[in-house]
Amino acid sequence: MSSFRKLALEIIGRRSNTFQAPKKENPSAIFSTHVFTMSRMKEFLPLHVVEMIENSVSQGKQIDRDIADMVASGMKNWAVSHGATHFTHWFQPLTGGTAEKHDTFLQLNEAGQPIEIMAGENLVQQEPDASSFPSGGIRNTFEARGYSAWDPSSPAFIIDNTLCIPTIFISYTGEALDFKVPLIKSLSAIDKAATDICQYIDKNINRVYVTLGWEQEYFLIDEALYNARPDLALTGRTLFGHEAAKGQQLEDHYFGSIPDRIRSFMDDYEHDAWRLGIPVRTRHNEVAPNQYELAAQYEEANLANDHNQLMMFLMQRSAKKHHFKVLFHEKPFAGVNGSGKHNNWSLATDTGRNLLSPGKNPKSNLLFLTIFINTIKAFHDHADLLRGSIASASNDHRLGANEAPPAIMSVFAGSYLTNMLEDFCKKVSSNKFTPEQKTALKLNIIKIPPILIDNTDRNRTSPFAFTGNKFEFRSVGSSENCAAAMIALNTAVAGQLVQFKKDVDKLLNKGFEKDEAMYIVLKETYKASKQRIFDGNGYSCDWISEAKKRGLSNINNAPEALKTYINANTIKLFKNNNILTERELEARYEIKLEKYYKIIQIESRVLGDIALNHIIPVALNYQHLLIENVRGLKEIYPDKEFRKLAKMQMQIIEEIAERISSIKDNVTAMTEARKKANSLDSAEEKASAYCKLVFPYFALIRYEADKIELLVDDETWTLPKYREIMNVY
Repeated sequence: MSSFRKLALEIIGRRSNTFQAPKKENPSAIFSTHVFTMSRMKEFLPLHVVEMIENSVSQGKQIDRDIADMVASGMKNWAVSHGATHFTHWFQPLTGGTAEKHDTFLQLNEAGQPIEIMAGENLVQQEPDASSFPSGGIRNTFEARGYSAWDPSSPAFIIDNTLCIPTIFISYTGEALDFKVPLIKSLSAIDKAATDICQYIDKNINRVYVTLGWEQEYFLIDEALYNARPDLALTGRTLFGHEAAKGQQLEDHYFGSIPDRIRSFMDDYEHDAWRLGIPVRTRHNEVAPNQYELAAQYEEANLANDHNQLMMFLMQRSAKKHHFKVLFHEKPFAGVNGSGKHNNWSLATDTGRNLLSPGKNPKSNLLFLTIFINTIKAFHDHADLLRGSIASASNDHRLGANEAPPAIMSVFAGSYLTNMLEDFCKKVSSNKFTPEQKTALKLNIIKIPPILIDNTDRNRTSPFAFTGNKFEFRSVGSSENCAAAMIALNTAVAGQLVQFKKDVDKLLNKGFEKDEAMYIVLKETYKASKQRIFDGNGYSCDWISEAKKRGLSNINNAPEALKTYINANTIKLFKNNNILTERELEARYEIKLEKYYKIIQIESRVLGDIALNHIIPVALNYQHLLIENVRGLKEIYPDKEFRKLAKMQMQIIEEIAERISSIKDNVTAMTEARKKANSLDSAEEKASAYCKLVFPYFALIRYEADKIELLVDDETWTLPKYREIMNVY
């Protein structure tokens, strides 16, 4: 066994029965202690300032910049009381992660004496270098100016000794360079559109906000094994490795007992999360060995998204303390399930209602049906956009792999609601209703049970499944920022609700009563989107052919899926709802394509390096041992006995030679394909070339290498194997 691999396994053996038990603290006692909440603002800020911030958060009103100095001073005093020495604008550039630049509170006054201060201008706006972040051509290298600006709807928090202020990030010319700007705009659009609809039925509703409950799946492996696998360290996934004899076949890992060392790691990140006001509640073993999940209680979508990004950081930091590595890659291991980030999406009101929960009377249930049907219609009309919003090089490995939703975008409504909608449509006439028809419709609507969760089975093969009081967007990748999918979904729903109101108002202007108009438009809206509803097995081959008959697209790679960002329908949708301009959409398209082909480029280089410098040399060394063994047999035994005794060795020698030759030829061909792809001009051409010309070699090279792994002596194999990596610690 190679010294590096042997050392890694020895280190794990020493760690296996040791773990760090964090200090036990009651979650409710420490929750939000490191967050500048409204209650803490009241301790450090004047009451009228707190009221202005509350109005900004609840009503979207702009904060008077004149109060910035007071807010900054109070925030600084609170942070210093918790040991903070620095502050930073915490934002989410289009890299997919978060960014921060730390400044100290320390300044020298006119007398040269040190003081701690944070001015209002430091709170409201800063100027990080925009040219060094992805901009899709919006910013050039010589045009470096960009601005980060305070987002008061997401409270400031302290990590270690640094006050973190959530901010947006825009270019000097005003374009969004982050995820937060379009997310906030989409939340505002859906608030207005949904509130206008609610006013038809319930005049008490003056605000609608999106709620998000995320479920984060991930893999956890020992850092020693991670460091011994250059493919994991450089790409986040294993490019080689034969499946272990025991993977997830017995389904014994799912919801199994959590090992002490893993639980200690979970305890650690949970305590950090609670201090930062992140309501993490659920943790459990997932299906694949070494795979886990954590879930948080739903929150307002902007805050929930911030919390998910922060949570990923906390998990990585806690993992380091416990000598683990967290793998957020959607498919780090072949042969077992990959990881997703399910986004549970719903709409809530300022009156405390969940608009996707049926009520106890016709009025509330009509509102439920309106939101439910229009959400399905929005998903139907912009399914390709939703597919594009979750497209990436890493998620391509997972979608449709019989462990995650397929690439075909469909909606699961459940048999109860599907049957109810069909019955509803039969009862709705295109003419004005008689009193008897109105009564029949109201009686039909009032039969919707308040809780739908148990009226139908769950469907884990559906990309967009209604699960009782929310829609679960299951296609989002585990490594992705939730905002990308939420921006697309919010914008699509907002646009559809605006159109629904226009259609209803047309009928109202023609003399129809309100309920009549809504019933008629709801019927037509459902009929126009029902082909998107599929309650069956999304993994089946029959569904692929059925979806094709229905005219539903099946986009199976990211470069094709991303094209929807720049088609006319998408541009019109985002422009009409004032979310993103055509230039901003084109920039995002360029950024996503560039990220795609660079990931495949890096993986290709790592793949070639490991194949040529690890696998082939090991195979040759083992082949040499066999050749020496054959020579020895030939010297000892007569020719007839020699042929019999050396038959197995000769077959292995020949097989190794053939597989080495195949690997070398394919690596050479892949390298040439990569050179051709690199010579292309546009990001679109490069992404397409990497997808169609470079990536196909990955499977060919891996197949031969994994077969060699089965042939070569275990003692001489340099890379930790699946049976060693995918182990329960």
